[in-house]
Amino acid sequence: MNTPSNAVPESLDSQGTAPAVVRATRPLYWSVRRELWENRYVYIGPLIIAGIFLVGFLVSMIRLRVTMHGASGLDPAAQHEAIEMPYDIAAGIMMATAILVSLFYCADALHGERRDRSILFWKSLPVSDLTTVIAKASIPLLILPLLISVITGGMHLVMLLWSSALLLGSGANIRALWAQLPLFRMWLLMLYHLLTAHALWPAPVYCWLLLVSGWARRATFLWASLPIIAISGVERLAFHTSHFAAMVGVRFIGSTSSIASTAPETWPTDPMTHVTPGMFLGDPGLWIGLVVAAAFLFAAIRLRRYQGPI
Repeated sequence: MNTPSNAVPESLDSQGTAPAVVRATRPLYWSVRRELWENRYVYIGPLIIAGIFLVGFLVSMIRLRVTMHGASGLDPAAQHEAIEMPYDIAAGIMMATAILVSLFYCADALHGERRDRSILFWKSLPVSDLTTVIAKASIPLLILPLLISVITGGMHLVMLLWSSALLLGSGANIRALWAQLPLFRMWLLMLYHLLTAHALWPAPVYCWLLLVSGWARRATFLWASLPIIAISGVERLAFHTSHFAAMVGVRFIGSTSSIASTAPETWPTDPMTHVTPGMFLGDPGLWIGLVVAAAFLFAAIRLRRYQGPI
């Protein structure tokens, strides 16, 4: 008489693994979508800034014919600068927008759900505090860099089409415009710069704001700034130095170790820029900052577990 086997067939085991992975990642996916749904300014704000810039660029295209005609007699480096400058300015404005949106979002991410008492509803769902806080941290660290890169790419395409249409309608040669604009490389450079210099490097700043957002009852920016001001003031009075303030400032404005250029004062999206991921990843300050950011996130997760509505 044969006894029944308790072994699970390999095919059934492999089929059960994939749904388990999907079920594990689905709460995080929907938590991120929830953040974008509740905080529409995360993408509406950059779109408005992009629209305002495009309106200004449309007005400035009146001078484009003169600019292109004057640039034809310049050396190649000067032509490159004259043609590419509006595209670099557009990228720079969108990078600054990403920083501002990230700061305001992190300062209100955990505070807002306590203020409007929606934390009671979200805590009733089978979503852990870990998933919720990680989803909120992913907005400035991943989602916004991707979103800003896509919006900037769309701006560049609209600018290029408008410029080409104007030059083509006037009978001018558009070869110089297209030859001087390696847009695909510019987009990759911008995405790389956003992910490294404006996401990973200032991660401690964003995670600190998330932590204070989950603790403060009001005036999140004030409570987040007071310890920095106090420590900087004590250091200045006691040691006549300002290392702490300089360190926070460097974290805020982003890292310069992720890129290198042969020309001074080159924009991060300039094709002459060279990425230096080895130098960036080898910077001890990056890993120290990530450890500090992880500690702030852990504290924010523990804090949310015991926090209720304001």
